[in-house]
Amino acid sequence: MRICVVGAGGVGASIASIAARRPFFDHLVLADVDLARAQRALRPLGDVRLRAARVDAGDRESVVALARDADVDVIVNACDPRFNPTIFAAAHEAGCTYVDMAMSLSSPHPSRPHERTGVKLGDAQFALAEDWALRDQLALVGMGVESGLSDVFARYAADHLFSTIDEIGVRDGSNLRVHGARFAPTFSIWTTIEECLNPPVVYERGRGWFTTEPFSEPEVFDFPEGIGPVECVNVEHEEVLLIPRWIDAGRVTFKYGLGEEFIAVLKTLHLLGLDRKDPVRVRDVEVAPRDVVAACLPNPAELGAQMQGKTCAGTWVKGTGTDGRPREVFLYQVADNEVTMRDYGHQAVVWQTGVNLVVALELLADGAWKGRGVLGPEAFDAVPFLELLDEYGAPWAIREM
Repeated sequence: MRICVVGAGGVGASIASIAARRPFFDHLVLADVDLARAQRALRPLGDVRLRAARVDAGDRESVVALARDADVDVIVNACDPRFNPTIFAAAHEAGCTYVDMAMSLSSPHPSRPHERTGVKLGDAQFALAEDWALRDQLALVGMGVESGLSDVFARYAADHLFSTIDEIGVRDGSNLRVHGARFAPTFSIWTTIEECLNPPVVYERGRGWFTTEPFSEPEVFDFPEGIGPVECVNVEHEEVLLIPRWIDAGRVTFKYGLGEEFIAVLKTLHLLGLDRKDPVRVRDVEVAPRDVVAACLPNPAELGAQMQGKTCAGTWVKGTGTDGRPREVFLYQVADNEVTMRDYGHQAVVWQTGVNLVVALELLADGAWKGRGVLGPEAFDAVPFLELLDEYGAPWAIREM
């Protein structure tokens, strides 16, 4: 397998460092608009299979040219979702398999944004599924940790633990702290603003997809391995748009443990218009307010040394077990920042996102996962994925609730 990773930020760099320990690929290009950043990410790895390159992720032809020059067969989109259309289109034009962690962006319903969906996450990609299938190409969308591993958990539960499923709830919580910072998100603030301030989507059998107010339906969920109780709220996320396409469930939700202070900051950004992604003119310069916010905050990829704690990604499934009795389980994976920094030099959130994507790449390389069209992780067999996680030092567990 020959791979091009577009984007050398925290997740892109972690993908390269995790993949470098595995033999499944022949060549990996880590590409970024800032060539020096890609070079810095690869320098400590000392792997002749890796090289850095410059690419403009917003320019389809730039991505196509790199893919052809490097003769890659897989393009990984490790950029924020703004660049999804160009990288997705470039992979199709270049005849490559495409993998991303965040699907094409949504837009709210014009008149009833907190009741009805408008353009949903991934709609632009699924609209082209037939084109990909006709060319015998695969686009694997939403393949990180959430979404990604969380969807694999849902597939495993449906195939091996339950005869019928009443509810699937993806839950994300942590006790991560960044020392010396009052407000320092551990993941891209651009993406965090997008998913947290958009109307969250919920799925119900018989009703389909609908939306609610941001931060709705708060609940306290008790996370494992010492994280403990965390209040979680509805947030727009890919799993709710992916899981119902392949798994029959009565209800599907995604809830994120944000915390009161984090929510208050996001609400303030929205109130002031600083969450906007369309440019505004400031004297002689046009700049998107959200980009200014991102530039003013610490780079999440560089916070690892100041971070402490664990983060948990999990899928809570309720229904009837294979024995005909009521069952409720939480399938989860925990990443400890101390461990990921010690073993890989990457903070827990970006490492956990990267490791699950690399596992998927290995399954695509050896043929354990194969398909065509636009597919989510739950379209594939979960067992080989979960078996491979232990080899990567990324174990998972099931808690009976």
